[in-house]
Amino acid sequence: MKIDLHSHTKCSDGELSPEELVLRASNKGVDVLAITDHDTVSALEPARDAIHKHKLPLKLVAGVEISTRWHGFEIHVVGLNIDDKQPELVALLTQQQNTRDKRAEKIAAKLARVLPESYGFTAEIIMQKVLEKAQGQSISRVHFAKTLLEAGIVDRMQQAFDKYLGRKGKAYAAPEWISVEQAIAAIQAAGGHAVLAHPTRYDLKNKWVRKLVDYFAEHKGDAIEVGLPRQNNNELIQLATYAQQAKLKSSQGSDFHRVSSYTELGSLLPLPEFCEPIWTDWNMVNPA
Repeated sequence: MKIDLHSHTKCSDGELSPEELVLRASNKGVDVLAITDHDTVSALEPARDAIHKHKLPLKLVAGVEISTRWHGFEIHVVGLNIDDKQPELVALLTQQQNTRDKRAEKIAAKLARVLPESYGFTAEIIMQKVLEKAQGQSISRVHFAKTLLEAGIVDRMQQAFDKYLGRKGKAYAAPEWISVEQAIAAIQAAGGHAVLAHPTRYDLKNKWVRKLVDYFAEHKGDAIEVGLPRQNNNELIQLATYAQQAKLKSSQGSDFHRVSSYTELGSLLPLPEFCEPIWTDWNMVNPA
C-alpha cells in the first residue's frame, strides 16, 4: 500500500488545485493521501468532491500543517485525521491566517526598503502582486519568491530565500506563531494525531534535532515524520531511531508542492520494520 501523509495544494503554497492533486496521486498509485496545507483546511472539501466525481480509489486523510515557534525557529506540526470543521480548530486557523497576513505586510515593507529603486517596488505594489499570486488563499513566502523571480530580481526560487526571505535574508520577518504545544493540543482536540514535520529540515544541528523530538514527545505529540522526500537510508534510520527512543509513532510524506524531478507523490523509502506507523489503527480500506 502506498501512503503519502504530507502534500500541498494551491490553497497554500502548492501549485496544483485540490482536484489536480488527487488525480495525480491516484495516477501515481497512491492509496492513502493526506492534504496538509499550511494553516488552512480549505482544500479538503474540493478534494473530497473530486474523489467522488472521478470515482478514485483513494483514501483521503483530512490534514493540516500548523506553523509554530520553538527557540526562534519556525517548526511545523502536521495534524492528521482531524475533524476539519471542529470550531476551535477553525478559530485557531483563522488566527494563524491573520498572523500570516501581518507577516506578509512586514516582508513587503522590508523588501521595499532593500530592493533597488529601479524596480519601482513599493510595499503596496509588492503586496498587490503577492495577493494576486495567492488568489485569496494562504499567503506564504513562496508567493514573494515568485514575485521576485518574475521581476528578474533573482534567477531562481532558492536565491530569493537565500538573499531575501530566509532566516538570514534581508527581508526576513520573524513570525509570531503559536507554540508547539498549542498546535498539538488543538490537533488532538479536533480528534487528530499531531506529527512533527520533517525534523531534520530546520537547519538544526543533530543535538538540537534530538532536543526538538524529545520536546515534542514531552508535550504529548503522537509521531514524527520519518520517511521524507530526497532522503538517504542513513537519515531514515536516524529518524526512525529517534522516534523509537522517544516512544513516538512514525509517519511519512513527500511534502509535495509541485511537479518536479525532486519530489513525487508516494515516492518514499519504506519505513524500517521496527517503526510503529501512525496509521496502525486507521481504516485504510474504504475510500473517502
